[in-house]
Order: sequence, then C-alpha cells, then structure tokens
Amino acid sequence: MSKLNVDQKTIFELLSDKKADFLIPDYQRPYAWDEDQCQTLWDDLFTFSFPNNDYDAFNQNEEYFLGSIVTFKNDNAQSEVIDGQQRLTTIMLILRAFYDKFACMQDANSKQTRDRIERCIWKTDEFGSADKSTLKIDSEVATDNDKDEFLDLLKTGSVKPGSKSRYVNNYQFYQNKIDAFIKDFSSYSPYFPARILGSCILLPIEAESQDTALRIFSTLNDRGLPLADADIFKAQFYKYYGDIDKKDDFISEWKNLEEITSSVSYLNTGTPMDELFARYMYFLRAKEGNKSTTTEALRKFYERNKYQYLKQPGTISDLKSLALFWKSIANQDSQRFPDSILKKLFILTYAPNGMWQNIVSVYFLHNKSPEGTLKEAEFSFFLDRITAFIYAYAITNSGVNALRTPIYDEMVNIVNGIEVTFAKYKFNENQARSFFNNFKFTNQRNITRSMITWYAYTFPGQKLLDVNEIFHLEHIYSKKRQEIEGSLKNAEAIESLGNKILLEGNINIRASDYRFEDKKKIYSGEQRRGKNQEISKISEIAEFIGYDKFEEEQIVDRNKEILDKFFEFLKNEDLIA
Repeated sequence: MSKLNVDQKTIFELLSDKKADFLIPDYQRPYAWDEDQCQTLWDDLFTFSFPNNDYDAFNQNEEYFLGSIVTFKNDNAQSEVIDGQQRLTTIMLILRAFYDKFACMQDANSKQTRDRIERCIWKTDEFGSADKSTLKIDSEVATDNDKDEFLDLLKTGSVKPGSKSRYVNNYQFYQNKIDAFIKDFSSYSPYFPARILGSCILLPIEAESQDTALRIFSTLNDRGLPLADADIFKAQFYKYYGDIDKKDDFISEWKNLEEITSSVSYLNTGTPMDELFARYMYFLRAKEGNKSTTTEALRKFYERNKYQYLKQPGTISDLKSLALFWKSIANQDSQRFPDSILKKLFILTYAPNGMWQNIVSVYFLHNKSPEGTLKEAEFSFFLDRITAFIYAYAITNSGVNALRTPIYDEMVNIVNGIEVTFAKYKFNENQARSFFNNFKFTNQRNITRSMITWYAYTFPGQKLLDVNEIFHLEHIYSKKRQEIEGSLKNAEAIESLGNKILLEGNINIRASDYRFEDKKKIYSGEQRRGKNQEISKISEIAEFIGYDKFEEEQIVDRNKEILDKFFEFLKNEDLIA
C-alpha cells in the first residue's frame, strides 16, 4: 500500500515551515483563476474572519477549510504540486498584497503580521531572517509565459508597466480589496491576514511518488479539469527539447497542437490531447508487432523505457500530422479529400464503435506521404473494406472487445506493408445471414444507425451530408400507427431495417406520428414552411414520395433489399468465405 503523509495545517504552519519548498511542475497547466474566482475566495475569507461584518463575532476556535494540496517529493526534495496549484498561487498573491500594504504600519500587530507573512513567502536562514532572493514556491509550467512575472511579483511586489497577466490582474485586484478593507476597518486591519494565516486550513497530502499523487488527485478532485496524461507527456517533451536547446520551439509546437486538437470533434471522446496520444499509441503498438487485446493504460505505455517514444525526433511531427488529418475529416475538407472519400468517412462516423478511428490512424501514419497525403484509390479501398467488416462483425460478434482481435491483427499487417484482408475472420454467408435476420435493430443500438447510414449512400444520387447536421432514425411506418391500428401482422417488422430511414432531425420531429400519405408531404417539404420547404437531403426519400403506400409488404421487400445489398458489399470486399 502506498504511504501518505496527511496532516491538517494552517496556512502559516504549512508555509512558514523551514522545509517548505513548493514546485509547480512543467506539466501543470498555466495559472487560470480570474476575477470571479478571486472575488469568491475573498468573500469567503472575509465572511469567515468578520461574521456579519463584526470583528467581535469571530470565534478563534473555528477553522475555515480551503481544500487539499497534493504533492510528492521529487529528486530535488521539492514538494511537486499535483493538485492545489491555483489555490496555492492565489494565497501567495493575497499574502504578498497584504505584506506590501503593511510596509508603512508601525503598530505592533501590523509589524508582527508582516513578519509572519514574510516567513511564508521567502525562505529563512538559521536565525529566522528572510532571504529575499529565495521564494518558497517556484514554477516551471512549460506553457505559461507569465510564470517569471509571478515569481518577480512575489520577490519585489512591483508590477511591470503594461502587464496584463492573470497574476498581475489578480494581485492588483487584491490590492484594491485590501485598500477598501483598511479604509473601512482601519483599527482591525492586521486581524484579517492574521486570521487567514492562523485559522484557514489546508490539507497537505504528500504521496511517495508522482504516480500515487496523480491517483489521489483523480480521486479527490471534483472541480476544474483533472490533470491529463498529456500534461505528464508535455513535461517529458519539455525536458527532452530543453536538452537539445529547442525548448521555445517545443512550447510553440505544443500550443499549436493543443489548439488543433481542441477543435476536432473526432477527438472529443475524452481529453482531446489524450485521445490523440491514444491513436498514436496504436500505431506504435503495431510497429512493435503487439497484437495483445489487453491494452496498457496510456501513461503506462508511454513511460516505458523512460519515455523512449517521446524522445524520438519525429514524434511531435507525427502527432501534428495525425491531428491535422482528423481535423480535415471533421471539417470535411474538400481540398484534401474528394467527395467519394468524404462519403465513406461520413458512413464511418456512424460506426457502431470507435475502433475504426484507431485503425484509420494507423493506416494514415504508415502510408502518408511527407506532405501528409494518402493515395486516394488505396485509401478508398481500405475504407470500404473496414466498413464492411466492422459493420458485419458488430452483428455476428457483438461487443467492442470482440473486434479488438481482428483489428489489432490488421494494424500489424498495415505497418508491415501487408494489405488489409481480414483473411482469418471471413464470414460464412448462411451463418451471417441468420445473425442478421434474427438481430433486433432497435434505434438504441448503434449498429442500426450504422446500417441505415451505409444504405443511404448506396443510392447514386446521395450527396455528401454535413457531418455536423443532426440526423435521426425515422420509422417509415409509424410506431404510433401500429400501436393504434395493429395492422402489421408481424409486429416485429416495425423495428426491422426495412422500416428505418435516415432523416434530418427537424423533419423527423414533424413526421413521426403521421400516416404515410401525410409523411410524404412532410418529406417533400409540402407541409413545411420557409426554408424548410426543401425536400429531405436523403436521396432515397425521392423514391418514397412516389409510393402509393408503405405497408408490411414494402417493409419486407425493403428489408430484403438492404440485406442483399450489404451481403453483396461483403462479397465485393472478399469478406465471405
């Protein structure tokens, strides 16, 4: 079991300790508190110290809990801050602001309070005197251009002309608050910082390692953004590029990478940068020849052999290429991909799981040109094959974990220059048709939307749909009509693929409960107003408008047509044994 040192302390006890030496590490995020958060903290501290604006109402036995500070001792015996950096930084700014305001005050309480603050901000010598050149907090945040300003501010209390950093803004905010406080409570001015120092509590939690500290943080933290794996990786990159004297270049590249990933919808399954590193991990695993279906945790994978993969010269450029590739897909970039490719990618957007994104990432990284392009014909063929396989496998071998075995096999084949064939996993047509015929295609199952989206694009007139537009699954023969009339002899036909179609969300809402003759008018725009009068963008709708009826016979016929087309697709992709 991991060892922890946990001991509740006042701010003064924590910061005045001669061994206090805090480091905000390079992988942390920049200081982010704004005026609203500073105001909330000030109000909380003031209300605690002066209940009902009454000095005498303060109870010295009461304490105000400010939260936890999670740290671990690094190799330099510094307390590396994993959680609590924003809080700790802001407390330091408040104390420094009070320290400056008390510089000219000669009463004993003010002088004593100032001396106590001094011992919290600066390290002291063996006689207890402050060394004004050595702070008790340091910051190495790689992407924080203003960290030096924070440290200078603590040392000198002076603000550079024209500075607009968050540190300066918040420091000046507290200076103004202290000015107003001293004006209203002049005789009690030393008591406020004294009560902050002596009665406001922090819970320092010192872990035995960085890994333990991060796990504690993930468990405790319910505010703000948790520290991502990518933040840890950033630190390793920062050290590596520092060693080769390219630290500034790295910071610029990293910021650019964060900007790209934050705008890509295909990287929104978690923290965007973590997701990008996960996609890249599958490429690296494949290059290792690793087909194991047990995937290591992201940080565990990259920290192997002292973060060897992060210290390779091409890693950042690979990550950037991969991020731009997915950005182009998310933006349906017609300059990069022809419509025929974008249509196939749209279909995969509705795949029953996200495994396709991993194998596509591996394919791209292995086959991209130096300019980051792919050969269209080969890429188109690859997309068709993985679509056919993934969609069929989702029904014949349900569960995303089941898909790992064939997909991981093919990832290794890709990096070895072998064509993706799924040769070991081809389908027996009779068995596969039996699975499809007995499968319940409810709207709650992802594969239902997957199949209907694929079918929509089998119509030659189907144009590329906007990936950001909302499309629903429409019951052509209304579920409500079946509930009222019960006219379908086979009630299960209502949920078959033959009774489903992709439809714009705004049209589907209007069409959901109508008879077929009324639905046709809504599909065509005849019963809609303004800009909604246009016919649905789903090409097959044009055929429906010409139908006289859509009853059980039509559902059965259309269901057979969908399945026949799909099995023809499987045969064309050589996936039938």
